[in-house]
Amino acid sequence: VVCATARITIIDDDMAGVISWAREEEHIRTTHEDQWVNLQVIRKSGSNGPITCQYKTENATALAGTDYEPTSGTIEFEDGMTFAQVPVKILAKGRYGTSDCFRVILEDVKGTGAKFDSSTDGGSDCCILTVYIDADSASMERVDKIMSKLKTKWDKAKIGHSSWKEQFIGIWFIDDDAEDDESDDSGGRGNLALAYVLHCLALPWKLLFALVPPVEYCGGWLCFLVSLVMIGGVTTIIGDLANLFGCVLPFMENEITAITFVALGTSLPDTFASKTAAEQDPFADASVGNVTGSNSVNVFLGMGLPWMIASIFWSCKSPHSHEGWDLLYQFDPDLDFLGPAGSRAPAYVVKAGSLAFSVVV
Repeated sequence: VVCATARITIIDDDMAGVISWAREEEHIRTTHEDQWVNLQVIRKSGSNGPITCQYKTENATALAGTDYEPTSGTIEFEDGMTFAQVPVKILAKGRYGTSDCFRVILEDVKGTGAKFDSSTDGGSDCCILTVYIDADSASMERVDKIMSKLKTKWDKAKIGHSSWKEQFIGIWFIDDDAEDDESDDSGGRGNLALAYVLHCLALPWKLLFALVPPVEYCGGWLCFLVSLVMIGGVTTIIGDLANLFGCVLPFMENEITAITFVALGTSLPDTFASKTAAEQDPFADASVGNVTGSNSVNVFLGMGLPWMIASIFWSCKSPHSHEGWDLLYQFDPDLDFLGPAGSRAPAYVVKAGSLAFSVVV
């Protein structure tokens, strides 16, 4: 014989019932949009006959109109009805690491034998639900990531401010090696004097190039662009000085100036860089690549890019602006490939001159 046991629950629905909230606390996570929340009201220990009660919202740390939309109304339980909902609108609000709350109160119950649950908040006079509005964890993570990135960038900016300041401070002092040489031997005083002379000569250039921002700004791009501007400016100054030097010396043509002073100024740094690379690399690959690459850029880019820009500018000019061309090239015997003299169509002309000789040298 097999014995079985069953539990039978008898619901006493002859009574009007006891009204309470399904939970005494509700936690709502905010989103970037307004949201409606349905708060559950239950009717237990009986469901006989219709009963009603009033509900309203009340401020705590959360404020009506800012954190939630105030509401009030009447809840009606029909005969046999044991469940109802109170809709509350939670307003979108940016919050981080905080939790505010407000209360929803049930009061003024009407119906024969109906009452509130005395064991809940509010006792037998009313029933109080506390609603907590919590910050969204996903939003907090996004804010944390943004703050972490900002902190990293700010730390880099602080380092950049410090190093940029040190650039302007350091230019006023000579190298420590020169001062150490003075205390080492008797010839150190001469080295120190030479160091002071070189320091005074280089001071204007140090002041100029101290304006180049550190690499901590804009991922290094600002330093790169400003450095290009500085290099272009110095190149222009050196080129003009070389032309002036060539004009001062009547026996020195522009071509000679270009392949001596200007070429030395542009090639000497590459020479020392190639020497260092050759000493450190067992196969001198970097040295060979530096020489060929530097000279290729100087020849093809240094001459080809200006010619390309000039030819584009020439083709965009109005035909009426080519009047001076006839005076220069219309009867030039070296331009017979453009047609017979007197009937040549204007074209962009750059005479080779000593270009081949300069490139070979």
